[in-house]
Amino acid sequence: MSEQDAAPNATAVQRVADAVRDEILSGALAADEPLREEATAARFGVSRHTVRAAFQRLAADRLAVAAPYRGVRVARFDRDTIIALQQYRAALEVEAVRIAHERHGDAWPAEVLAPVLDALDRLGASDDWLETERVHLELHRALVAASESPRIIEAHAAIGAEMLLFLLHVRPHYTLDGLAEEHRALVEDVQSRGADAIREHLEHSTSLLVHD
Repeated sequence: MSEQDAAPNATAVQRVADAVRDEILSGALAADEPLREEATAARFGVSRHTVRAAFQRLAADRLAVAAPYRGVRVARFDRDTIIALQQYRAALEVEAVRIAHERHGDAWPAEVLAPVLDALDRLGASDDWLETERVHLELHRALVAASESPRIIEAHAAIGAEMLLFLLHVRPHYTLDGLAEEHRALVEDVQSRGADAIREHLEHSTSLLVHD
């Protein structure tokens, strides 16, 4: 059986995809930078077929794009992409918080708040930006989960990688402490003000990039 026909090892595919994903989300690989199959295969000691499958996973997460005659490249995160992502996030997060506020009122139950507060406690506790951004994603997912809406939760989970990429680009506008403080205020605000609070939060972060 040739390398072309052999099924890639799922563990190896995940290992390569995770490593390259981290390089994209840390900024080590810049937007539009080519992702070379042969070089990546040599670096990780895997087949090009495995690398190809890993790149397909990155493309599915919208972290990479494949174009004829240009190969696979790191996705560009331009103004239109930012606006489209944030509009979609707003459609999901604003509605999720509206449902949660309608269901729980101004004081969410302890069991609903627990995952939100756990992420909040860890936000800013690390001096590693990528780890902080992952905790930030957990916090927003916990807010969405408060809606108990399976379809909204599923749709929001699907844009996790793009949300991390968004945080990479907005990173220069924050300190770690500043990001944590903004989200402490947000967690209080969504309980008292509901959907308006999360809408204003997303509009603010969008404006940091589109009007930069």
